[in-house]
Amino acid sequence: MKNIRGLLNVTLVFLILELCLVCCDITDGNAEHLKREHSLMKPYQGVGSSPSSQWDFSGNTLVTSSYVRLTPDERSKQGSIWNTVPCYLKDWEMHVQFKVHGSGKKNLHGDGIAIWYTKDRLHPGPVFGNQDPFLGLAVFLDTFRNDLHGMDRSFPYISAMVNNGSVSYDHGKDGRSSELGGCSAEIRNREHDTYLAIRYSKGRLTVMVDVDDKNEWKECIDIGGVRLPTGYFFGASAATGDLSDNHDIISMKLYQLMVEHTSEEENLDWTKIEPSVSLLKSPKDNIDDPTGNFRGTPLTGWKVFLLLLCALLGIVVCAVVGAVVSRRDRRGTRGFIKKTKNEKEPYPRGVVK
Repeated sequence: MKNIRGLLNVTLVFLILELCLVCCDITDGNAEHLKREHSLMKPYQGVGSSPSSQWDFSGNTLVTSSYVRLTPDERSKQGSIWNTVPCYLKDWEMHVQFKVHGSGKKNLHGDGIAIWYTKDRLHPGPVFGNQDPFLGLAVFLDTFRNDLHGMDRSFPYISAMVNNGSVSYDHGKDGRSSELGGCSAEIRNREHDTYLAIRYSKGRLTVMVDVDDKNEWKECIDIGGVRLPTGYFFGASAATGDLSDNHDIISMKLYQLMVEHTSEEENLDWTKIEPSVSLLKSPKDNIDDPTGNFRGTPLTGWKVFLLLLCALLGIVVCAVVGAVVSRRDRRGTRGFIKKTKNEKEPYPRGVVK
C-alpha cells in the first residue's frame, strides 16, 4: 500500500508540473507582451493613408474616437482596416473587442465580420469584404445563414479557415466545406462588451470568445497541425448585402507569446512556409461532417503525456480499489474511496481595458 501511495504522489507531481507548463505560455494580457505596432486602440492614432500610418482602411469604413465602423447598418456596404506592418512573430495571440448591432430583427441582419492574417491586404472582395481566394488565416463571425439545409447549427456562427490560395469560400454552404471548426455565439445587440481571441502557437490554432459578460474565455476552436508563415498582415473586414448591421471594431491587441522552439525550427525560414493544416481527411470531406469539426488532428506532446498519465492513474485506481475490497472482505469492514474533482481553469481573458 505504501508503494501505491508513493506512486500516486509522484504521478500527481508530474501532472501538476505538466499543467503548469501548458498554462505558462498563455498570455495574461500583460502590457510588456503587447506589440503596439500590430495593435489598434483608442484614440486610433496612426490610422490613415500617410506613409507613417500603422493602419490603413478602405471602403465604407468610418474611424471615430470610440470605434472603427467597418460598415454602417445599410445595404450593400463593405469596409476593412489593415495593419501596414507585417508580423514576424512565430507565436502570438490577438484579442479583438468588437460590436455587431443593428435595427434588424431575428434572421434579418447580415453578413458579419472577418479577422484576417493574410499575405495580401486592402483587396476588396466577396468574402466578408475581402478577396477570394486568399493566402493565410481567416476567422469568420457569420451572422446570416445562407445554407437552409444546415439546420444543425445556429447563427451567429464563428469558424476558421486556412487557405493557400487554392480554395474559394463557399457562401452557399456558409464556408462549411473549408472550415476547421466552429461554434455558435450570441454576438449581436449585446449591451456589454464582446471579445474574440485568436491564438497561434507551435502549430496549434485556438479561438476563444467572451460574449456573456463573465470575464472569462470560452473555447470555440482548438486544432493542431496548423502552419502559418511570418510576414503576413493582420486586418478586419465586414460586409452587408440585402440585410445589414453596424460592424464595429473597438480594439485589436496583439500579444507576443514567449515560447521556446527547437534549433531546427529557429533555423527555418518562416516567411517561406505555405499556409496549411495537417489533417487526416480533406477539407472537402467536412461537407458531410454535421459538427463542422475535424477530429483527426495529430496529438501534441502534452496530450500524449496526459493520455499515458490517465492510463497509469486508471491502473493505480484499479489496484487501490482491489486492495480496499480485498481488505474489506478479510476484515468484514466497509471501505470507501474519496473522490476528488479537478476542474480545468478557464483561459484568463487578460484584456487591458
